[in-house]
Amino acid sequence: MSPVLEAGRTRQRRQAPPRAWLVVAAAMFCIGWGGNQFTPLLIVYRAVSGYTQAGVDAFLGAYVVGLIPGLLVASALSDRYGRRPVMVAGLLASVTGSALLALGPPCGPVAIIAGRVLSGVAVGIAMAVGTTWVTELSAADGADGAGPRRSSIALTLGLGIGPGCAGALAQWAPLPLVLPYVAQIGLAVPALALLGRWSAETRFEDATMPFWDRLRVPAAGHRRFLRVVLPMAPWIFGSAGIAYAVVPQVVDARLGHWALLFTAGLTVATLGTGVAVQPLARRLDDASTARAVFVSMILMTGGVGAAALTAITQSPWAAVPVALLLGAAYGIAVVSGLLEVQRIARAGDLAGLTAVYYALAYVGFLLPAVMAGLAHWLSYPVLLLALAVLAAACTAVIGTAWSRHLPTAPATPRRLAPH
Repeated sequence: MSPVLEAGRTRQRRQAPPRAWLVVAAAMFCIGWGGNQFTPLLIVYRAVSGYTQAGVDAFLGAYVVGLIPGLLVASALSDRYGRRPVMVAGLLASVTGSALLALGPPCGPVAIIAGRVLSGVAVGIAMAVGTTWVTELSAADGADGAGPRRSSIALTLGLGIGPGCAGALAQWAPLPLVLPYVAQIGLAVPALALLGRWSAETRFEDATMPFWDRLRVPAAGHRRFLRVVLPMAPWIFGSAGIAYAVVPQVVDARLGHWALLFTAGLTVATLGTGVAVQPLARRLDDASTARAVFVSMILMTGGVGAAALTAITQSPWAAVPVALLLGAAYGIAVVSGLLEVQRIARAGDLAGLTAVYYALAYVGFLLPAVMAGLAHWLSYPVLLLALAVLAAACTAVIGTAWSRHLPTAPATPRRLAPH
């Protein structure tokens, strides 16, 4: 074979050391922290900086503008140039985003929006490339099925602990719109050093393939993906947005000066429950049925319905079980969806299909901003009841594809070549 053709084939640098996935998981944790630390600070931006509710909801959703392109483009780049450089770029984007957010109070909304967009790019890279990289490194360790759960737990812990710490700092420390971001930067810089030095590369693709061809993900048209994964995916972060961005708004009048800590607590409770139930999601998963996805959507429908009742009663006590229920739905949904993706994807499609899956999942995070806009005409109880009906309809669609359109053979992550 000619040297040019040989250089264009899939290459792998060296055998991964044991537990190499932990370094990547640490980077995902830091990026998740940076992506969600903004959530409990919405109240501070409203109270201190004078932004409207619609304005802060727009800030919250702005990082989807960076996240979805980050998801879709990063996977193609990582196939071409390797997982490591793209993840390093993601962690750098996270640090830069936090720095811009820390400059937000004096610099105004442009810096806040730019910081949120960069945070979104970073989370997109963590989801598409980090998830795939952890899956490949787990396979190299002989734990083929553990990758989706490991990556999901790492990212979810960051998404949950970050806002908890940000809320505590904003409540009791000086500079409430600066120190939370500085804390994330201090955590991410050591992770960046570890990622650059101790991580193990797993993939290089055909260097001769045009970039636009890399963006094509044929597996996204698989009927199993369209009938089972697609109806569930937007509810993953839609449920999270309802639990810790919408529900605190509807009970805000009864919280007084505890509003900030209450929002941070709901965020931690939602995502902490999401982490706790993920081993259950693994046990619920069945390669021959949509059982785990279906269970997640039943919980999702119940959680959104309970959120509607909370909006009617405006009781902070009712908000807590809503967060736990939606957190359980989130945790089961995100892992079961990743396992479906792993089975559907072909050998070269795993990163791309993971990116499509997470892009669809994060569309749901726009729900708070959309609901804030619609609230001029419809009340939150009506909007949430309508969402509960829509969730029930999606559950029914998934039920009709319970054991249909199964992949002919499960795709397994590519193992690393021996040293």
